[in-house]
Amino acid sequence: MYKPTSICVITGCVAIVRLAVTLGALAFMAPQVQANSSSNTSTTEECVILLHGLARTSSSMNDLQAALLDAGFAVAKIDYPSRKFTVEQLAAPAIEKGLRLCAEQGATKNHVVSHSMGGILFRQYVAEYGAEQFARTVMLAPPNKGSEAVDALRDVPGFDFLNGPAGLQMGTDSTSLPLKLGPAISDVAVIAGTFSINLMLSTFLPDPDDGKVSVESSRLKGMCAHLQVHVSHPFIMEDEEVISEVISYLRTGRFISDKAEYPDCAYR
Repeated sequence: MYKPTSICVITGCVAIVRLAVTLGALAFMAPQVQANSSSNTSTTEECVILLHGLARTSSSMNDLQAALLDAGFAVAKIDYPSRKFTVEQLAAPAIEKGLRLCAEQGATKNHVVSHSMGGILFRQYVAEYGAEQFARTVMLAPPNKGSEAVDALRDVPGFDFLNGPAGLQMGTDSTSLPLKLGPAISDVAVIAGTFSINLMLSTFLPDPDDGKVSVESSRLKGMCAHLQVHVSHPFIMEDEEVISEVISYLRTGRFISDKAEYPDCAYR
């Protein structure tokens, strides 16, 4: 991060510091480092495809993977270059790789667990190819209605570099891809965070929010369940309570928490 120096005037220093803070907040996640896709080598009837979020890698889903394996699921943990292509270009290669890895493990039922933009990849895929191959999907902190933070910061220098073309699609204006995708056409549950560690981005978001996505934006027409948890966006997929809720929903179609919402759903 830039630091003010004694040779700059006060206004110049403040501008530099503000720019540094802004650029640090622009990336929805940590810098992306490639990691290999991984899967369970045992044979099981049920397999879970894990899709990470924007500017993350499959390693961000390691805790989920371990818990799912312990719970008896096969796992296909997928890496995709989230900052290099549009969602339309990313969705099919990522999810079809997951389906292939699940099939190789003998799975006959495929679930999906996504974080953030990973949920939009799933929605893009089923909009093109249908949802017949999927049983249950749990989306963690998905920007299903876009994020106002993208609207506010898309024109700031460095945003497109840090977030790529897919990141630019995550707003709420006329360019928003999530708003152009349809309602759920399979059993989809959403877990939304209500705790923010990014107070700057939260100023652009309706309350409550997780620092990247508002609770309202996480909601998807046609979803079968919705749960709010006091967890922040970058860490929701690592939270022990959230992981337990994910496993419960995949097994039973119900969350553990008595605070969960179950709207009318055609796929439950």
